[in-house]
Amino acid sequence: MRRRSFVAGGALAALTAALSLFGGLGSEFIPILDEGDLLVQPVRLRTVDAAQTVRMVTAAERRILEAPEVRTVFSRSGTPEIASGPMPLSLTDSFVMLKEKDRWRRGLTKEGIREAIEAKLKDVPGQGYGFTQPIQMRFAKLVSGVKADVGIKVFGEDLEVLKSKADEIAAVLRKIPGATDVEVEPVEGIPVLQIEIDRGAVARYGVSVQDVQRLVGAALGGEPVGQIVEGDRRFALTVRLPDAVRNSPEAIAALPILTPTGGSVPLSSLAKVAMTTAPAQISREAGKRRVVVQLNVRGADLGGFVASAQRAIRERVHLPEGTYLTYGGQFENLQRASARLAVVVPVALALIFGHLCLTFGSGRQALVVFTGVPLAATGGIFGLALRGMPFSISAGVGFIALSGVAALNGVVMVSAINGLRAEGMDVAGAVREGARRRLRPVLTTALVAALGFVPMALTRVSGRRPNGPSPRS
Repeated sequence: MRRRSFVAGGALAALTAALSLFGGLGSEFIPILDEGDLLVQPVRLRTVDAAQTVRMVTAAERRILEAPEVRTVFSRSGTPEIASGPMPLSLTDSFVMLKEKDRWRRGLTKEGIREAIEAKLKDVPGQGYGFTQPIQMRFAKLVSGVKADVGIKVFGEDLEVLKSKADEIAAVLRKIPGATDVEVEPVEGIPVLQIEIDRGAVARYGVSVQDVQRLVGAALGGEPVGQIVEGDRRFALTVRLPDAVRNSPEAIAALPILTPTGGSVPLSSLAKVAMTTAPAQISREAGKRRVVVQLNVRGADLGGFVASAQRAIRERVHLPEGTYLTYGGQFENLQRASARLAVVVPVALALIFGHLCLTFGSGRQALVVFTGVPLAATGGIFGLALRGMPFSISAGVGFIALSGVAALNGVVMVSAINGLRAEGMDVAGAVREGARRRLRPVLTTALVAALGFVPMALTRVSGRRPNGPSPRS
C-alpha cells in the first residue's frame, strides 16, 4: 500500500507482456495426447487387387516389426463388413502397438520410433505412408470426414482442373515448415473396358439392344441358372466366361451374337469394344465435385500453419472461375470452436461483472474485483508459454473457469473489507486486516483449482496399464 505506483505498474507490465506473448502462442483445436501407439496409413494405386494388397501390406508389416519397440502390428484394408470406415483396397490402416516405455531403447522418444519406422518403410516400394494415432484418426474422420489434421477441399465442376489445382496446392504445402504426410485424394483415371453399342448396326442386323446387353452381362458378370442346396443353405449357380476370356478385350469383341435369321455376328460388328480410362472416384459434397488435399502438422501450431498455407496458396495458386477452397479437418473444428468462444467468453465475463454489481450494489467495487480476472489470466498465458503449448479450446475453457475463481477470490476479499468497515474501521486498516484474515481462504481456493490442472500441464500421455492388455471397455 506504500508503493501503489510500483505495484500497479508491475501488474500492468505483466499484463502487457502476457498479451504480447499470447499473440505468438499459436492455436490448435485440442492438445494432442500420446495414445501410446501409432497408426500407419499405406496408400497404393487404385487399380491394385486384393492379392497384391496383401503382399504389399505384409511386406510393410515385416519392416515395421523390425523396430524393437513394436509389440505387434495388424492391418485393415478396404471396407469391412461393418462399414465404420469405408475405403477402397488401395487404402490400409496399419495399427502399430508399441511396447511399454520402460522397454524402449534409452533416450528414444515416440517421434524417434516414428522416424525409424518411416525410414524402414522406404524399402517397400509402390506405397506412400502417412502417420497418425488410432483414436486421433478416428476422431478426425468422424467429426470432419478427413483423416488428417488439415484437409483442403477444392470444389468445382471439371475433375481434371480440380486434380491439377490440388496437385499445385500439394506442391506449395510441401514447402511450408510443419507439413508432413501431404496426400492428394486419388482420382486419376483407371483402365476400364468400354462397350459402346452401335445402334445403326444393331438395327441393320435385326438384333435388339437388350440382347447385346444381356449377352455382355452374362459373359462378364455371370447369370444365375439354378441353385445348389446344402442342408438349410442355398447358393446361386452362376455361369460366366472364364477369366482368360473376360480379361481379353479381343476375346470379348469376338463373342458371337445370334441374329433373327439364325446366323451369328461378332460383338465387334454391333459395338465398339475398347479399353479407356475413367476417374477412379468422383467425390461430392453439398452437390459439388471436390478433391481433397490432406496433411498432418508436426513442429508447428495448427492455426499458424494454416494461416501460412492460406497466404502461400493465394500467392502461388490461381483458381479459375467456379473453383474455390474450404479448409477442413481439425482446423475446421478449431474455427467452429473459436467462433463459439468469441461469443461465450464475452457473455461469461459480462455475467460475472453483472453478478458482482448485484452482490456489492456498487459498480466501483465490482470493477475492483473484476480487475483480478485479466491479472489472473497472465499466469495462464505464461504457463502455456513455459510448457511450449499453443492456445487450445480446452485452454480457453480453463480461462473461463479461471475467471470465475479470480472473481470468487475477489468477492471473499472485498466482502471481508466491507465487513470491517461496517464495524467502524478506516479504509486502510480494513484493507490490511481483511487481507490478513482472508489470505489463507483465497490461497486455498486458488490452489485447489490450479493444482487440478497440473497433471494435464505436465503430461500429454493417455492412461494405459503398464503391463498386459488394456481393460475391456
